[in-house]
Amino acid sequence: MTTLSEVYRNDPITDHHIIPLDFDSIDEVPESHTWPRFDEPINKIQTNNIKDPLIPVIDLASPNARNLIGQACETWGMFQVINHGVPSELVKNVEYESRRLFALQTHEKRRVLRSADGATGYGVARISPFFDKRMWHEGFTIMGSCADDAKVLWPHDYQRFCDTMDAYQQQMKLLSHRLLLIILEKLDATQEEINWAISTQDSQQALQLNSYPCCPNPSLALGLAPHTDSLLLTLLNQCGISGLEIFVEGSGWSQVQPVEDAFVVNVGDLLHMFSNAKFPLLSHRASVNQSNHRISIAYFHGPPIESRVAPSSKFQKPCFKSLLVKEYLILKAKHFSRALSLIQT
Repeated sequence: MTTLSEVYRNDPITDHHIIPLDFDSIDEVPESHTWPRFDEPINKIQTNNIKDPLIPVIDLASPNARNLIGQACETWGMFQVINHGVPSELVKNVEYESRRLFALQTHEKRRVLRSADGATGYGVARISPFFDKRMWHEGFTIMGSCADDAKVLWPHDYQRFCDTMDAYQQQMKLLSHRLLLIILEKLDATQEEINWAISTQDSQQALQLNSYPCCPNPSLALGLAPHTDSLLLTLLNQCGISGLEIFVEGSGWSQVQPVEDAFVVNVGDLLHMFSNAKFPLLSHRASVNQSNHRISIAYFHGPPIESRVAPSSKFQKPCFKSLLVKEYLILKAKHFSRALSLIQT
């Protein structure tokens, strides 16, 4: 059975697009990381007051949660969820371990540098080759066990990191399944389609630890360039520091402020396809700041790589072709934002 990690072996990239900047050794933004100044205003469309946000904040314990989630998927393709059942102590531990990793010296982190045809380990975002400028970002990607890399980083103290990441991935998987059951029921999905989306054996998952170091001139830099996520569903922990921005038609780029104990949930490409474009995709990016080293933790959930993805059988006029999940991911790796247009009917 092909894994998510193996898919990326078909599309190796150069070291130039893997190795992050040595952020400890510079005190200004180099030309390689200087983006055109952003002319559009950044609107703070959500505050910590969760009574009247634009991006919905949904209490999963509420009797009305199922309807609200369906509405949010159709209107935005994004929402924040609270009372989700993930232990707060585990969430804090994951953030602590992430900071422990990124606090290592640059030469130490580079000992677990992602390979040119690999998908796990330390490095910059895989979308880097599609942009002329580089991003103010370093990341660590986990797919399954992270023991091999952790043993390199902490030969005598790696188990705590591994146990924390393993427990977190399991909780994220359970929450993803819970949310997908609600979302797919709103689409009147068949039991076979539901089983496809929440396969207990062959589903694919990835955990992405993101680091955005303090930037001497945030107006020149960008943490992550605009993109959409490739799989079914993404759960993001902003770790209490704002930086996530979404593109809203007619309004431009807008900040999604963190809500305490909430996960940002957004529709990925595969769920957009399965919904026959009923659920929109929100292009999103990450900004940086001068005073805070921002950490975020993203969990990506997808169906079996060898399975087929297509609009749900309920749609009489599908607007996307049917293809293997791995075929779409290969298209995305080669064509990035054009991938969806290449499979439209």
